[in-house]
Amino acid sequence: MARGKLDLDPVTVRKARSLARKAGKPIVDLARQHTTVSVERATLRMAGLEGADGDGIPWANRLLDVVRADVGLEHGIALPVWDALVRHEAEDLATLAQKAGAGSVTFRLPEGRDAMRARAAARKQVGAGIKRIDSRRRERERLIRKHGDAPRTPWIYLIVATGDIMEDIPQAQQAAREGADVIAVIRSTGQSLLDYVPEGATREGFAGTYATQENFRLMRAALDESSAELGRYVRLTNYASGLCMPEIATLAGLERLDMMLNDSMYGILFRDINPVRTFVDQRFSRQVHARAGIIINTGEDNYLTTADAVEAAHTVTTSQLLNEYFAKEAGLEDWQLGLGHAFEIDPDLPNSFRLELAHALLARELFPNAPLKWMPPTRHMTGDVFRGNLLDGFFNLVGSLTGQGILLVGMMTEAVVTPWLSDRDIALQNVRYVLDATGDLHEDFRPAPDGFIATRAKQVLAETVDLLDAIVDDGLLNAIADGTFGLMRRPADAGRGLDGVARKSSAYYNPASELLEEAP
Repeated sequence: MARGKLDLDPVTVRKARSLARKAGKPIVDLARQHTTVSVERATLRMAGLEGADGDGIPWANRLLDVVRADVGLEHGIALPVWDALVRHEAEDLATLAQKAGAGSVTFRLPEGRDAMRARAAARKQVGAGIKRIDSRRRERERLIRKHGDAPRTPWIYLIVATGDIMEDIPQAQQAAREGADVIAVIRSTGQSLLDYVPEGATREGFAGTYATQENFRLMRAALDESSAELGRYVRLTNYASGLCMPEIATLAGLERLDMMLNDSMYGILFRDINPVRTFVDQRFSRQVHARAGIIINTGEDNYLTTADAVEAAHTVTTSQLLNEYFAKEAGLEDWQLGLGHAFEIDPDLPNSFRLELAHALLARELFPNAPLKWMPPTRHMTGDVFRGNLLDGFFNLVGSLTGQGILLVGMMTEAVVTPWLSDRDIALQNVRYVLDATGDLHEDFRPAPDGFIATRAKQVLAETVDLLDAIVDDGLLNAIADGTFGLMRRPADAGRGLDGVARKSSAYYNPASELLEEAP
């Protein structure tokens, strides 16, 4: 009997997943043993701490810095902060942060009954934030029932980010009218390297718009208007990656975003963020996403912008399997796993389209219940807009043939100039034509059992098993340091943000982690 469209050997598939678990477990253990400044600041934000001082430094940063200077980071922020509140050093969290910033309060690590009182107070206030996240999830579910969902899959995912949130809003609403199911507001260049989250609505950015709580609120409200107008729920996505991954994930949950790019490997490889820092941050942020009902997007597509898309195909599959393990360990379900892959094979290579089909179908067969995120060609776009539009059409066709879940709209001017609005219109026409014309073609498409596509897919899976075997022997951190993924070498003892990591002490307490580990 055939085993799926590719007739993959179930023993080999089980072995691949088993190896991914073995390779990933030491990383999970590492994440459980450490905390970071962003995890602790996320806890403060969950408790309702907002705003910034006159210099634009968030109160969450100011409060954490003072607590860390007084008692260290290794115990967590909850006990010292809520001990101070229980001792009436300030009437609320915001005032305490202001006093800390002014140098008028000193923190201690409470013990005995004082510690018990601080724990109870912290759990109550942070718990209120988690209840708000729960409420926003229920609100999403109500709106989908009220307005309806996207009319088809894959969902059409379009980027709108001018730098000015007030300009983004009308562009996003128009994109939704033109057929976009998911609006992505990418972040201003370099925000992933900021160790703080800017405050307020922003009117300027570089190749993107700053991710702030107010920008999230404004865009979500605008797309709710569009959902009512169009009779279908329009989803919003942003980026929870970089040095503030846990904080942005928390803000996304509080403001009802629907998807978040969330992948530590992107930050490690392409932003040189310390591997330990970002694996710790990733686990906490994914626990928040799990609770909030947010779909994550992973960044395996980025490997193929630096490594050859044929030779490195197995590194994409390897990373997808690792990401699946990490995500499920953090509580995410299959429907939340927007695992990434991309149409990045050199189009001049013979059989390039058949190779793309093989790789895309392999991902679909390995993760049948995940809303895979299919990424358009970028590396081999040349500025020839006619060729580029044709390539995007082939990309869209693969998405339809292989039943992808989320299809990012490709632009014919991708990687050449910032696309014009007219470019977006043409690109959306391309997507709509292909998806409407092909319908449920993926139900009819079945490659020959021993043909080129099935053989190539099995070869990539075999290479994936070999690589996972080697990673289990050598360790994932060493594999990353050796340039296994995307040809980027990132050692575990280097990179940005390492000074923001601490090994937990025996007195460590974080009510957010405790509550997120519990069943909702």
